[in-house]
Amino acid sequence: FYFRSKHRPFLLFVSLLHVHTPLITTEKFQGRSIHGLYGDNVEEMDWIVGKWLLDVIDTEGLKNSTFIYFASDHGGSLEAHRQNAHLGGWNGIYKGGKGMGGWEGGIRVPGIVSWPGVLPAGTVINEPTSLMDIFPTVVHLAGGALPQDRVIDGHTLLPLLRGTVQHSRHEFLFHYCGVFLHAVRWHQKDSGTVWKAHYATPVFQPEASGACFGRGICPCFGDGVTHHDPPLLFDLSQDPSEANPLSADTEPL
Repeated sequence: FYFRSKHRPFLLFVSLLHVHTPLITTEKFQGRSIHGLYGDNVEEMDWIVGKWLLDVIDTEGLKNSTFIYFASDHGGSLEAHRQNAHLGGWNGIYKGGKGMGGWEGGIRVPGIVSWPGVLPAGTVINEPTSLMDIFPTVVHLAGGALPQDRVIDGHTLLPLLRGTVQHSRHEFLFHYCGVFLHAVRWHQKDSGTVWKAHYATPVFQPEASGACFGRGICPCFGDGVTHHDPPLLFDLSQDPSEANPLSADTEPL
């Protein structure tokens, strides 16, 4: 692939099976991590990205002219298990995980960009973006034009990455579970505050577990969710763990 395309633009999309059940890990990486089979899988994925992709791009002299974007489609699964062994990921301070329409643990994912010839190393951008932004970013890089006969929900990431703008164009992001709207966030640009309202949240089993161990995966509707009227409201700028819902008494605004 690289030898055939190194002198002209190319697009390579790699979707790895790693860090997803059943966590198929080659013999070389089994037992490598102190974090069990899931950790072994993470280490193998890291090796694949480094050796099969980044090293080859560098060897072919394409490092400074290739835009690389690494991300995940959702946060770590919490319910995954094999007998008594926990196989899911870990979402840190963020509540919830994969398959939950609104909680941060299912939404916040790694977003790592590399383009040494254009973007400075070590830059951290704390702005809400979306995987829907990949499409317009690729079109932008290729010098193309977005379709004009429909609404495109994504926005090119290039101005934000290059520092020509300071804020993401996503003022609102809507978080669905299947076809059901569970939550929406508002990035209040004039203050930098990020608010999030939950209209429906999964019923955890057991209640204090933070996951749906009883069902194996959280449902999107029916008796497996709680509807909130008024919605649960959080200030993610001050409460990223979504531990303290606001009320008119605590937050008059």
